Amino acid sequence: MNANLNIDVYDADVYLRLSREDGDKEESDSITNQRELILEFLKSREDIRIHAVRVDDGYSGVNFERPAFQQMLEDIKTGKVNCVVTKDLSRFGRNHIEVGKYIEKIFPYLGVRFIAVNDRYDSLANDPQADNIIIPFKNLINDAYCRDISIKIRSNLEVKRKRGDFVGPFAPYGYRKSYEDKNKLEVDEEAAEVVRSIFRLYLQGNNAYKIAEKLNKKNILTPMDYKKESGSAFYTGFKKNIKSKWTHMHILRILSNPVYTGTLVQGKETTPNYKVKKKVKRDKGRWSRVENTHEAIVAAVDFSNVQEQLEMDTRTGTAKEQVYHLSGVVKCGDCGANMVRKTVPSGKRKFVYYVCGGHKGNKDICSPHSINAEALEESVLKLLNCQIRNVTDLGRILDKLDDAQIRKGEIDKRSRQAAKKKEEIEKYNHLRLDLYEDYKDGLITKEEYLELKEIYENRIQAAEQILEAMEVEAAFLAGGREDTCSWVNEFKKYGLLERLSREVVISLIAQIFVYEKKEGERYPRIEVQFKYAEEFQASLGLLEELQKDGDLSVKEESCSGEEGTLSGHPLMQTVSHGDKEGTYGKDE
Repeated sequence: MNANLNIDVYDADVYLRLSREDGDKEESDSITNQRELILEFLKSREDIRIHAVRVDDGYSGVNFERPAFQQMLEDIKTGKVNCVVTKDLSRFGRNHIEVGKYIEKIFPYLGVRFIAVNDRYDSLANDPQADNIIIPFKNLINDAYCRDISIKIRSNLEVKRKRGDFVGPFAPYGYRKSYEDKNKLEVDEEAAEVVRSIFRLYLQGNNAYKIAEKLNKKNILTPMDYKKESGSAFYTGFKKNIKSKWTHMHILRILSNPVYTGTLVQGKETTPNYKVKKKVKRDKGRWSRVENTHEAIVAAVDFSNVQEQLEMDTRTGTAKEQVYHLSGVVKCGDCGANMVRKTVPSGKRKFVYYVCGGHKGNKDICSPHSINAEALEESVLKLLNCQIRNVTDLGRILDKLDDAQIRKGEIDKRSRQAAKKKEEIEKYNHLRLDLYEDYKDGLITKEEYLELKEIYENRIQAAEQILEAMEVEAAFLAGGREDTCSWVNEFKKYGLLERLSREVVISLIAQIFVYEKKEGERYPRIEVQFKYAEEFQASLGLLEELQKDGDLSVKEESCSGEEGTLSGHPLMQTVSHGDKEGTYGKDE
């Protein structure tokens, strides 16, 4: 059914569209040109009067869910419009199936006249037989053009990501796009200071809920409101309040974003093709990760400590606003489960213990052994101060050495690590090849083959990523671009401690193991594993080599505590400490 031939005057919507990268700028010149061309064309058409001009500036022609286009359809449905005028078929749309559906079915059925000026198409006057060939052909060309553009844009974006260019529409909170280069990030000091305070508070033991509460009390703008306040045309359909509030999710997103260490991680999501705009997540292996692309707001070591803490079991009681000093760090030395903090009321006093959590879940796994929390913290403090003294003494010796000597030791260490990692990769490659032979010989089923093959491939991929990181580190060391003794400063900056803090524990201690008191032992044994163990041992090894060569004289000392002897240069120290009798109370 064609447009009604008995209509004297048609009411028309003029439709204008332009697809651009940024849809938040002012109306473009090309839209103006489209308008002027159509208005000039309609001056000589007394049978057409304009009802409205509908403009979609910055919208793709593939998707028909465009606001102005939908308004035009509503005009047609309500009978206000019975004619559509556009510059050409490509302005109407670039999806040949959808365009054909409107021109060949929907508009004729509704009695709508369709005019594409530059294509010299008018549904009222054109030859239907010729249209059946020409119009679909033109739509196919427009569709192919859109597909070609999509491929080029995707390829260009991938190249930009790999070379470390920022391709997002909005800079992450704490940064802004450089005025000289929109693909580069620069620090926005006002927001960056908020980011630093978030990391600082979290390392001090504040949980995400408490940090959000503190920011709200100070009336600090959320990332979304800050973008609005800064003049960015940022929009979200989730905002309902006039002013949004910080939530724990805001905090966790900031704490887990590596962008604050100067690293860009992009390409996490994509679309299946140029016609489907629904976002889908990409495999982690296909993400683009480039380091040192911009100035860091947070030190890499602080970011790493935060990630470790985020992975720990650090639940607190309902009345507790901060995480306990040793939460998530204390493990059972016998079964490896977390030690659970419990409070035991006794009259007006309360006793606090760490109890094996593995026994609670399965009494056959481990015994309900415990250690007094205060005694444990005292022992950990003594061991920590001992290690700080050891590292500080070591640092003083390393400061006197030639930088090239230290660097050579670090490079040798990484070379040994890389050799081991290559052996691991080779081993899994052999296992993967042997696996196929086992499947072919009928020793394993197809399901077992596929499952084991996937396991080996994942392990190979993980090992290759670690090997690549080692090679990058070695290159930095060889080029003299890394402070090989920076880890020493992590111990030195705290000095000798009077008391434990959450920040110190997270920064310097990897794990604490508490073992069951064995027969004949007076106290339970604890074991503290400090961070930077490899660096410490490598430095000691370097000093030993220099001693053998007669280039260095080192006086070795040991630390002693009142509760036990801390011998040697321990990266894994042990101490015994008294415990009190008691029963077990509620979880904390």
